[in-house]
Amino acid sequence: MTLALTDISVMYQGRFLLDKVSLSLSPGELVAVIGPNGAGKSTLMRVAAGLLTPCNGLVEINSLPLDRYTPRKLASVRAMLTQDQTLEARFSVRELARFGVPECHRSEERERLAQLVGQTLDEVGLGRFIERDVTTLSGGERQRAHLSRVLVQLRWHGDNGYLLLDEPVSAQDIAHQGLILSLARAHTGKGGACLAILHDLNWAAAFADRIVVLDKGRIYDSGPVGKVITSRMLFDVFGLSDTVLGHHHETGRPFLLPHDLMLPGSS
Repeated sequence: MTLALTDISVMYQGRFLLDKVSLSLSPGELVAVIGPNGAGKSTLMRVAAGLLTPCNGLVEINSLPLDRYTPRKLASVRAMLTQDQTLEARFSVRELARFGVPECHRSEERERLAQLVGQTLDEVGLGRFIERDVTTLSGGERQRAHLSRVLVQLRWHGDNGYLLLDEPVSAQDIAHQGLILSLARAHTGKGGACLAILHDLNWAAAFADRIVVLDKGRIYDSGPVGKVITSRMLFDVFGLSDTVLGHHHETGRPFLLPHDLMLPGSS
């Protein structure tokens, strides 16, 4: 029971955005994808979600190729929060949160959905905004409203779906960054799985079970946090030299301080 990408290649204008990339995601796992800008991370996520067809390779969910899924069946097993969420039409937060669920005809279904939407909006910190127009929310609030949509989509069908998050904390303050990643971690604790693109290596190190490092469309390294986040990787992939890694006194997971990344002469 996995989401598996095997030998995935994507080409655009004669250049490989992804070149023979393989990875898998199993229930109970939170896998973080890291790498510099332009490494192919969002392309990888779109392929995993079935939004982009690779020129080579195979994507399967639970051993079934994505092209064998109907749109409704695919929506029941995976949900994706994209990097850029644009919404021109005016909907309430409640309406947006239930977008991923088919129309309910029975009263008991409508009641269950209403409870699920209310609970999820409370969890993302938007319960008091349930009737607000989405366009009136801040950027971070809108991002969490869309997160509620993908969570409701998966929860409606059970707790064992694949949650795909492309930079889910980019618009959030530090407290809400932790909240969102805790919700992703809770999803895996209920039998689901999460693949998340994260630019903050400290958040990736704190929450991920495994890390995949993507660079120039290829996988540089993948594996447990302590094996992957090293001074060598930081130099090879990000060009950071003389970076001192610390380790959390309880978890043993690595971290780096922004102070160590200051350029010579910065103040």
